[in-house]
Amino acid sequence: MRTILLDSYFRTNSLVKQQLDSYNRFVDVGMQTVVNRVKKIETNVEGFELQIGKIRVEPPRFYEVKGGYKQITPSEARLRNITYAAPLFLDVVPLFNGIERPTYSDVFIGEIPVMVKSKLCYLSHMTDDELVEAGEDPEDPGGYFIINGSERVLVGIEDLVPNKIMTTAETTGTVAKVFSTRYGFRARCVVTRTKDGVLKLEFPATPPDISFIQILRILGLEKDEDILKAFSDDLIIQNDILLNLENEACKTREEALQTLSKRISPGQPEEFRLSRLDNLMETYLLPHLGVDKDARSKKSYYLIRMAQRAIRVANKKLKPDDKDHYANKRVKLAGNLMDELFRYAFQFLTKDIVYQASRADARGRKLQVHTLVRQDTLVDRIRYAMATGNWIAGQTGVSQLLDRTSNLATMSHLRRVISPLSKKHPHFKARDLHGTHWGKLCPSETPEGPSCSLVKNLAILAQVTKGTPEDEVKDLLNKFGIEREWK
Repeated sequence: MRTILLDSYFRTNSLVKQQLDSYNRFVDVGMQTVVNRVKKIETNVEGFELQIGKIRVEPPRFYEVKGGYKQITPSEARLRNITYAAPLFLDVVPLFNGIERPTYSDVFIGEIPVMVKSKLCYLSHMTDDELVEAGEDPEDPGGYFIINGSERVLVGIEDLVPNKIMTTAETTGTVAKVFSTRYGFRARCVVTRTKDGVLKLEFPATPPDISFIQILRILGLEKDEDILKAFSDDLIIQNDILLNLENEACKTREEALQTLSKRISPGQPEEFRLSRLDNLMETYLLPHLGVDKDARSKKSYYLIRMAQRAIRVANKKLKPDDKDHYANKRVKLAGNLMDELFRYAFQFLTKDIVYQASRADARGRKLQVHTLVRQDTLVDRIRYAMATGNWIAGQTGVSQLLDRTSNLATMSHLRRVISPLSKKHPHFKARDLHGTHWGKLCPSETPEGPSCSLVKNLAILAQVTKGTPEDEVKDLLNKFGIEREWK
């Protein structure tokens, strides 16, 4: 019976299905999402802007030395030591003083490496006989890339879940932290309840140990009564908040603004100080809730929720969160990693377009879109990361040479999950086998030595979901009448 079920499962599911699904989602949605975030490129040339629209991917091809493009298959890419990649085209419409002049809108911006057997790959539509004729193994699952003739796999990276409050007991006190993530930007926001009951806040680009009450006043809860009302009626929580209100020197929003801005920008003019403080509050404090002034009320109530959890854990009314519980982890697969890399490379492309426009204008040349776009700007960054494994944010070993020692070694490598934790430190808890690994990770297959239990492999029937857009989840929750969390 077990054999029948397994055979049935593998007739419709591949061992690398999660990699293929993740990459296909990146092609369908990910690249366009990155482009939509930019929408318009404002140059330094007066009255000249570029409006960008839809991004398009064509089937893999290669530019021959003799001239002209030719379709290329993975086997040919391996034999000729070239990259199996597909061309990218972007709709770019120049605006002169707000007037569109779409003379040449479809612009070639570079190439993106193609995952073998993905929807962009020719092999995904071939029968077994056609695969043999094309020089491919019909049993090869795909799920890897061909960069300069070498087969490379993007291994999954295990990371803590973003946008979720994690409360732990530490030496400094009880800490409630959240990795607030928005379009690739990640900000670590921490609310600490010290052993004396004092609440402190920390977020990027600010000094440590900011007064929690000061931030609430700046975010709009100015009066003591408003702050007390916003918290739970629980006596333990009310006692802690009364203590913090009593110890707080700043009693009004204006006082809090002046005190905090002087700490952040000492010796600067008042206008600059207040402007910088506003920018920090909007950009770096819980950016996943929004990066404008309208999101301030959401941020204040989110911080209150974090503080309440820290107080309850400190008073043993709530258990601390387990960082090693697999519900508190996420695995970044090939599509997520390519999304990060493409966003990074596309930022450089837009900056280079602005530079090229300024340069062309200074030399008195005609501003034409196809001459402003240098394809190497995008291609070089993507290809370097894929060829070396050096990813953004200092990550290394993300792209690895595919292990072809045996069929099992290949399958294992394509389903590998690595932890970003340092191999030099003990990390005893992170290396322990956790009960929630059951059915998700293999308890046996892990290397010996420093990498033990930091390099893991998915269980044979485990799958990783692609993820769902937040707006769809919010709409679904609204239908059930659950709106309090973000309003």
